[in-house]
Amino acid sequence: MSTRKINNKNILIMRKYFIILIGSFLMALGVNLVYEPMGLVTGGVSGLAIIVKYLTRGIVDGGVPVWFFNLMCNIPLFLLSIKAKGFRFLLTSLFGMLAFSLSLMVIPVYDLGLQDYLLASILGGAVSGVGIGLVFSVQASTGGTDLMATLLHFRSKHITVPQMLIVIDGTVIFLGALVFGLGNALYAIIAVFITTKISDSILEGLKFAKMAYIISEDYAEIAHAIMHHMDRGVTGINATGMYSNRDKKMLFCVVSKKEIVKIVEIAQKIDPKSFVIVSDVREVMGEGFIEYRQ
Repeated sequence: MSTRKINNKNILIMRKYFIILIGSFLMALGVNLVYEPMGLVTGGVSGLAIIVKYLTRGIVDGGVPVWFFNLMCNIPLFLLSIKAKGFRFLLTSLFGMLAFSLSLMVIPVYDLGLQDYLLASILGGAVSGVGIGLVFSVQASTGGTDLMATLLHFRSKHITVPQMLIVIDGTVIFLGALVFGLGNALYAIIAVFITTKISDSILEGLKFAKMAYIISEDYAEIAHAIMHHMDRGVTGINATGMYSNRDKKMLFCVVSKKEIVKIVEIAQKIDPKSFVIVSDVREVMGEGFIEYRQ
């Protein structure tokens, strides 16, 4: 049994790092195929790297590579973060940073020939959003401004990490506007908006579930069917019908989106007069859903 648990744990760890690798690769695709060729600075260290590469074209042949600048900026940030947070806490983020930098180095910078900046911002935002969503879904990051904001928050507790991220990324976008023009900066903001929406949708989709309240005289039979046929837990809540002034037992159950139809079918089959309330649940952690990890 212990060997099986160890094997399962190893599989979960390998899956986690594989997701980080895929997410980092997609983020690098957005940078090398859309953002850098089009001069769209969407914030972060990679955005700052695009600016530096453009400004150093006359000093270094082709400018300082984005992957090199990203790596060099993140090394001191990680060293400072280890002191503040500990190496174990930052292990997955370190892997994400290295995977992102390596992907930036391996993927060639190529202009897709997108003449429409709106189309470019949509494409870049979509690809980056999926990548960031995958990385964030396993509680990791690729370093950069996330680490910088965490370090600043460690020094100034009264300012939250999201507030610091807005200031830092906003400053990078402003610098991008000075270098590439206001029009490019506005399209970059559109890309950031799309990235945020898509990454949030991925995170919410992974944790999305359905909640059902069932009111029926045959609550015991319905609960038994749900527990034994669907292997889902059910909670009985004491309630009082205000019209009849009678005590009732209301069932409470949280299931996946696919299982909610089966819940309704069970309730209607056992008691056609049952009253079923279904609502969305944004996040569920615990047995049978997402396991909480510190």
